[in-house]
Amino acid sequence: MSKQVKIGVLGLGNMGSSHAQKLFNGECPEIQLTAVCDIKPDRLDWAKELFGENVSYFSDGDEMIQSGKIDALLVAVPHYDHPTYAIKAMKHGIHVMIEKPAGVYTAQVLEMNRIANECGVVFAIMMNQRTNCIYRKMREIIQSGEMGAIRRTSWIITNWYRPQAYYDSGDWRATWSGEGGGVLLNQCPHNLDLWQWICGMPKTVEAHLHFGKWHDIEVEDDVTTYVEYENGATGTFITTTGDTPGTNRFEITCEKGKLIAEIEDKKSTLTMWRSDIGEPEFSATNQEPFGHPSYEKIAVETDGENTQHMGVLRAFSANILRGEPLVADGREGINGLTLSNAMHLSAWTGKMIDISSFDHELFRTELMKRVATSRRKAAAATTVAADMNSTFGS
Repeated sequence: MSKQVKIGVLGLGNMGSSHAQKLFNGECPEIQLTAVCDIKPDRLDWAKELFGENVSYFSDGDEMIQSGKIDALLVAVPHYDHPTYAIKAMKHGIHVMIEKPAGVYTAQVLEMNRIANECGVVFAIMMNQRTNCIYRKMREIIQSGEMGAIRRTSWIITNWYRPQAYYDSGDWRATWSGEGGGVLLNQCPHNLDLWQWICGMPKTVEAHLHFGKWHDIEVEDDVTTYVEYENGATGTFITTTGDTPGTNRFEITCEKGKLIAEIEDKKSTLTMWRSDIGEPEFSATNQEPFGHPSYEKIAVETDGENTQHMGVLRAFSANILRGEPLVADGREGINGLTLSNAMHLSAWTGKMIDISSFDHELFRTELMKRVATSRRKAAAATTVAADMNSTFGS
C-alpha cells in the first residue's frame, strides 16, 4: 500500500471545506487530498481556485466514489445522507470517515454498520472531542475503577446558544426534513457520545423536550433528560440553544468521590474529590450521625493534548496503513444516536424508553410523520433524503 491514503471530501460546507483545506495543507502527512465534491458550482469554483490542478472535482458523489481517484471518503453532507454515501463507498471497497452524527435515525445506522461489517473496510466517525485531554482523562479514571462504581452523572451543556439568524441562514436548518432534529442532533452529538463513552449506556431514558420554545423553529431547542443505569445509578442531561451565557459542567459522582469537568471562558478544568474509603464501607462502619468521609480535592493533570479533527484523521490513516487504533470506530456512532432518538421518542410518546429494547422502526415512523408536515416542503415528500438544492455540510 502507498504511504499516503488518497481521500475525497464529499460536501464543501462549513466542516467539509475546513477538512479539505487542512488536508491539502498537509496537516495529515499520511493523507493526500485527491478529490472533492459539491453540488453547488460556486463551492467547486472556490475549491478549484484554492487547490488547483492536483485535485479532481465532482458535482456528483456517486461519480467521485466510482472514479478510482480515492482510497477513502470523508462524508460531510447533511445528516440524512451520512449513511447513504457511507454505504455506497463501502460497497466499492472505499474506507469511510463520516462526520457526526452517524445518521438521523438508528434504523439507517444499523444498516450502515451491517454493510461495514460485510465489506471489511476501515470505518470511522468524526468524534473529535474524544481527543480532548479532559475527557480522555475522565474516561481513564472512571474505567480504572479507582473511584468505585458510578452513582450519578450530570451534564449541563447550555453554552450552545444560537440566535434566530442562525436558524434563518438555511432553509434546511432546524427542520424535521432537513436536519431531522434540533439541538440533540446538531449541537450535542459529541456530548452524547462522550457521556456514554465515559459512563456507559444507560438502561432507560425519560426526556422532556420543548420544540421551538426559544426560536421560530419546528425542532427541539430545550431538553431535560433523566436516565437510569444498570447498576441503579441515575443521570441527567440538560441542553438548550436558548441560554446565554450558558454553562458546560459535566459531573460524575462515584462511591469514592466525584469528578467535575468545566469549561468557562474557553478554559477547561478537571477537578477530583477523592476519598480513601468508599461510601458503602464508610456508612457501614461510621458511628457518627453526621459523619462523612474525608476528601482530598485534586486539580487533575492531563497530557494537555487536544488534537481534534486532524487527530481523528491522522488515526484514520494510521489504521488504514498500519492497523493502529481509531479514535472512534464508525459503528460506535449508533450509541449517541440511540440516546438522541430515545429522548425524542420519550418526548413524543410520554413514556420512559428501555434502551435494550429500543423500537427502531417506531422511532422512524414517528419521525416520518413530522417530516411529512415539515415546513421545508421540498424534502418532505416520501423519503428522508437531504435536499440536494442545499450546500453539502452543516
